[in-house]
Amino acid sequence: MKLEQLQLVIFDWDGTLMDSTGHIVASIQAAAQDLGLSPPSEAKARSVIGLSLDRALSTAMPGLSPETARAFALAYRERYLAEDRDEGALYPGAGALLDQLDAAGLWSAVATGKGRVGLDRAMREMGVEARFVVTRCADESRSKPHPQMLEDILTFTGLEATQALMVGDTSYDLDMARALNMPAVAVCEGAHEPKRLRESRPMALLDHVGQLADWLGI
Repeated sequence: MKLEQLQLVIFDWDGTLMDSTGHIVASIQAAAQDLGLSPPSEAKARSVIGLSLDRALSTAMPGLSPETARAFALAYRERYLAEDRDEGALYPGAGALLDQLDAAGLWSAVATGKGRVGLDRAMREMGVEARFVVTRCADESRSKPHPQMLEDILTFTGLEATQALMVGDTSYDLDMARALNMPAVAVCEGAHEPKRLRESRPMALLDHVGQLADWLGI
């Protein structure tokens, strides 16, 4: 399917381009254990992926005192950024997709719940820094599903919402796009189940991000 006027594809990062949901879940659970807290279930931890760090941790572990919440955030960062981590890799087909978009004359961007340090590190390690015209992170903006990250990207590129497509694996991504009347597509191999994604009414649900080029007809 081709979208008229499409000039920009905006990707979420974790669970959309990068297969990192397992590492995030493990880091949340390990951080809780480091503080002597009962860790959230895998399903609960997965459900908050995509939110800003503070919002994600407070949702996964509600009721913590401000002091414990700050300690939890620090413990999570230490766990996630540990040198002996198994952080993940780009999903199969993701790199080829970025090449196909570029060959078709389309820009790519990222709007992510990750912090700037984490995104820059991941992009460096994956060797994809030059693939994106602009990236926005949760510590530079309001947390998803608020659309500020998308608004900032549109301002940077000089485009309208109808000229862009949001691609993500969570309802937060889809609801963020819907707030601006931006078209959106969901991928089903990340954090949220297809049933939850359908409730946010994406244009399509793809099994994996590598299918996007065929869906766009490029």
